[in-house]
Amino acid sequence: MDTTQLLKGVLDLAVLAVLRDEDGYGYDILRRLRSSGLEEVGDASVYGTLRRLFQAGYLTTYVVPSEEGPHRKYYALNAAGRSQLATSGKVWRAFATTMDTILAERGATT
Repeated sequence: MDTTQLLKGVLDLAVLAVLRDEDGYGYDILRRLRSSGLEEVGDASVYGTLRRLFQAGYLTTYVVPSEEGPHRKYYALNAAGRSQLATSGKVWRAFATTMDTILAERGATT
């Protein structure tokens, strides 16, 4: 199965989840996603997702000066983002449970 197609459907949720406990800048968020097991996630996809989530009102941003290189734009989950994370998390868990049931019924899981 091509995981890139699956990633398209859940990248918003994954980014919100990564920001739940700690703010982050673009590359840091990408690194956290990859170290969590989403190795195939692309740079452009993450940066596009961050822009989209910010425009949707789920994230706030602030700039932190850097002694090495350019300033970093940090993203933080706001109240609307936390609400979206909770809602999307419930939808995901229900969907995953349904898929687990379907696969188990068809003998597709071990």
